[in-house]
Amino acid sequence: MINKEVGSVADAVADVFDGATVMIGGFGEAGSPIELIHALIDQGATDLTVVNNNTGSGEVGLAALIKAGRVSKMICSYPRSTNSTVFPDMYRSGRTALELVPQGTLAERIRAGGAGIPAFYTPTAVGTPLEDGLERRTFDGRDYLLVHGLTADFALIRARVVDRHGNVVYNKTARNYSPVMAMAGRTTIVQATTVVDVGELDPEVIVTPGIFVQRVVEVADPAHESELIAMGATYP
Repeated sequence: MINKEVGSVADAVADVFDGATVMIGGFGEAGSPIELIHALIDQGATDLTVVNNNTGSGEVGLAALIKAGRVSKMICSYPRSTNSTVFPDMYRSGRTALELVPQGTLAERIRAGGAGIPAFYTPTAVGTPLEDGLERRTFDGRDYLLVHGLTADFALIRARVVDRHGNVVYNKTARNYSPVMAMAGRTTIVQATTVVDVGELDPEVIVTPGIFVQRVVEVADPAHESELIAMGATYP
């Protein structure tokens, strides 16, 4: 088995390329890999398509990546939140495009992509503006829309503990999208508060097995988005 630990968050994202599709775990603050995102800002990749539940808050983490002009398109279900001050301006000015996806559909598109399922039918969004451009079919008297699975060149996720082979344990609900994103990313990068030796994790509590993870990096004291926003922090 391969030791997947790298020395720094900068090393972890060094090969993210211009035009890449990047899935970023997190449901708002919960599970957001802020250090990996900030390292991606420093790295300089641009014209990114980012898949996330939302569009970030304040001027840190995902919002900072968008403000830096690195994101050409967001695929998300919740583009506007209380502290979402960056994305609305970027969207209205045409600098960042938006593909709006209902939350359950977004999760299933990611899961399907990771499972090798190219597309599926869902009744969600039938008869709404989100139906535009989608194929509609009727099954047993109910209308459904054909939507495509999602995959990504890279997936950035945050964990509580990971071992050096990439087996992951999350912190309660901070797991949210991360397990399915780990499956759907061609290169999945995990930042964890603690990296342990192989064999230290109880196999019964592992959520994401190491087969879906390519790199792990320890961030012993990860930042919390709400605390940074309360401090008025910005990045860089």
